[in-house]
Amino acid sequence: MMFNAKITGTGSYLPEKIVTNKDFESIIDTTDEWIFARTGIKQRHVVAAHESASSMAEIAAKKALEAAGIQASDIDLIIVGTSTPDKTFPSTACLLQNLLGAGDCAAFDVQAACSGFIYGLGIAHQFIKAGGAKKALIIGSEANSRILNMEDRSTCVIFGDGAGAVVLEASEEQGILSTHLHTDGQYQDMLFVNNPIKDQKQHGEQAYMTMLGNDVYKVAVKTLGRIVDETLDANNMQKSDVDWLIPHQANIRIISSVAKKLNMPMEKVVLTIENQGNTSAASIPLALDLAVRDGRVKPNDVVLMEAFGGGFVWGSALVRM
Repeated sequence: MMFNAKITGTGSYLPEKIVTNKDFESIIDTTDEWIFARTGIKQRHVVAAHESASSMAEIAAKKALEAAGIQASDIDLIIVGTSTPDKTFPSTACLLQNLLGAGDCAAFDVQAACSGFIYGLGIAHQFIKAGGAKKALIIGSEANSRILNMEDRSTCVIFGDGAGAVVLEASEEQGILSTHLHTDGQYQDMLFVNNPIKDQKQHGEQAYMTMLGNDVYKVAVKTLGRIVDETLDANNMQKSDVDWLIPHQANIRIISSVAKKLNMPMEKVVLTIENQGNTSAASIPLALDLAVRDGRVKPNDVVLMEAFGGGFVWGSALVRM
């Protein structure tokens, strides 16, 4: 028997500390105007010393559980999308399960860079369709600031920290209409973080993020344009059938190009990039929670979510709320 899956609750968390573009002017050769013109970012949130991917995920998850009207003990699957886990192992999902008191349900991380939440949502969807889970918790949580070289202008001004979560439940209604996941490893050297442990010996370099921004931008625009067509074709839908675009918040120019592909006015695109920066796997669930709670995204609205990240990995989800 195949089951449908529906998002029944959303939640999010942003660290208290805010770093503005002006703050970077005293650290590196840049200006507020330069950063905003090229990225659309004005500020970003940064984790405190006592915070981590799991602690942020806990707060976001509890809000999503409350919104769904269920307890942590009801959850039978936890998936965390993160590239900045608390530890190499146990997984951040394992740590989160313990923090929530969620019993002995399956819990694991997905490492798909900025596409981590979409990958997690796609996996949870398949679990529920196959009857392997009834209530799943999917989180994107990132402490990006801990893998940034604050002297590298190409990365340090772009990324921020935060966590977003959704509860996905088996349902008679079709909530998740389709998910689409792709990878192309030939681009691995355009956006990456080195493993600090190499050949089981301590690697000499700090594990900082490296990004060839212009090259990433060119591939992202082409790739996300294709996945819009793929997603609509799979559902026999027209561009006009999509009520909202909730994109990964990577760069305002990339977001604008996808909106143009959909013939969608920017008023129907949920944007958080100006105040949050690129929160990697957390950006889509953070934006979704914001739009649900402020009333923009309403029940039965059709939402297209799409993401692109290091690997390259990319994916989309078409959802009826």
